[in-house]
Amino acid sequence: MNFGTALEFNGCCNLRFDDTNPSKEETEFVESIQEDVQWLGFSWKDRMYYASDYFEKLYAFAVELIEKGKAFVCDLSAEEIREYRGTLTQPGTNSPYRGRSAEESLDLFQRMRAGEFPNGTKVLRAKIDMSSPNLNMRDPVIYRIMHASHHRTGDTWCIYPMYDFAHPLSDALEHITHSICTMEFEDHRPLYDWLTEQLIEEDRPRQYEFARLDLTNTVMSKRKLRQLVEGGYVQGWDDPRMPTISGLRRRGYTPEAIRDFCDRIGVAKANSIVDVALLEHCLREDLNSKAKRVMAVLDPIKVVLINYPEDQDEFLEAENSPEHPEAGIRLIPFSRTIYIEREDFMEEPPKKFFRLSPGNEVRLKHAYIIQCERVLKDEDGQIIEIHCTYDPDTKSGGSASSRKVKGTLHWVSAAHAEDAEIRLYDYLIRDDQYTEDDSAESDDFLARINPDSLQILKRCKIEPGLKEADPGSKYQFLRQGYFCADLKDHSSDHPVFNQIVGLRDSWAKMNK
Repeated sequence: MNFGTALEFNGCCNLRFDDTNPSKEETEFVESIQEDVQWLGFSWKDRMYYASDYFEKLYAFAVELIEKGKAFVCDLSAEEIREYRGTLTQPGTNSPYRGRSAEESLDLFQRMRAGEFPNGTKVLRAKIDMSSPNLNMRDPVIYRIMHASHHRTGDTWCIYPMYDFAHPLSDALEHITHSICTMEFEDHRPLYDWLTEQLIEEDRPRQYEFARLDLTNTVMSKRKLRQLVEGGYVQGWDDPRMPTISGLRRRGYTPEAIRDFCDRIGVAKANSIVDVALLEHCLREDLNSKAKRVMAVLDPIKVVLINYPEDQDEFLEAENSPEHPEAGIRLIPFSRTIYIEREDFMEEPPKKFFRLSPGNEVRLKHAYIIQCERVLKDEDGQIIEIHCTYDPDTKSGGSASSRKVKGTLHWVSAAHAEDAEIRLYDYLIRDDQYTEDDSAESDDFLARINPDSLQILKRCKIEPGLKEADPGSKYQFLRQGYFCADLKDHSSDHPVFNQIVGLRDSWAKMNK
């Protein structure tokens, strides 16, 4: 939203990291955010900043507030500050240290910076209004003591600004005009404005709040996502089931689809939940024009063409994209023994089953029409092999290929197929009516986790050319859906493909 809005109005969007709490900063997140923004197609050019870039200036702003009589050093403990703060229905009580002179508070603040006091013994508070109906305005803490090494400034500082203090003043230092936040920061805007009014003379920044994005069948809260990662429910922040940019990227989403989705839903003040089917619809529309069509059999069963020469192989032409002839063709091997999907054969089919069954004909995509003659079973009665005949005059593209049959199946040549691991994904949260509540007291979302959100299929059969696919390459597996070579685990020795999204478009169906 930030980068897209700036682009729409020919503005600039800065990338700034809030590193005001040294105990919580992780380089992993900093690097991942940079990679995510660039992958989405945006650039901050030379405008990447950290709150720590301004520590000296922020300290000077705090000194200015003290000198103006607008801030004081308070010796109350964190628990005492909460007690004095009051409630939503009762005003707060002034701290006994609120009347300290500017000179005394300034001396104590300088000694705080010098490291003279231990953690938790003193804080710097803005002097606003303890009877304000907005709790954020009841003399909020703006600096605290933290004897901790910072990942950028080392041990230079032992006092650190609070986010609500650093945010508006960092905006002002960068000449930000529109500081975009989510709705939970609306109650913080009076403090944002108060600080800029006290300390910034002109070109003051302005904070705007909008509803955050909530999707069905998932959670978006960083706290809850961290629970999923640290609890081992997923395999890291880039797990393809995670609604993080890195997770979507590994799943096989495209930046164009994500940006299209965001453009379509727009921004709103009212909190609402968006159907994940819309995101999937945007993804299918993008992948449909980009992904090459290939064949993969996820649950293979062997088919022997008993009238096909045993020692013969041939290569058949297959278009890479029927919608884009410029994508060219590829040659796929064909032989006497092939694999088809187990679900594409039924020994006793119901009506309107147009796939393979005894005595029935189907067309093999890009190949021939075949007819089932008999089946072979093991001692337990399970089908292990299907024997068929093929009609050599029905080769796709040939003069007799126009003979019509109702069913068309995908397949791979058994002699040439490569084994692959296929990962199928379902929604992380089973309940599509679940509305996320990010409060600590919210219901246990972990109880709603879908235990079948990941299914790993081994020894699937794929076209031989897919073995050399580059990690991240995207394909449409005919009749199966869209798949992506995994960014981490895929290799020519161990092909791994993630299901990006199925072919069925429920959003388009709903709109119709």
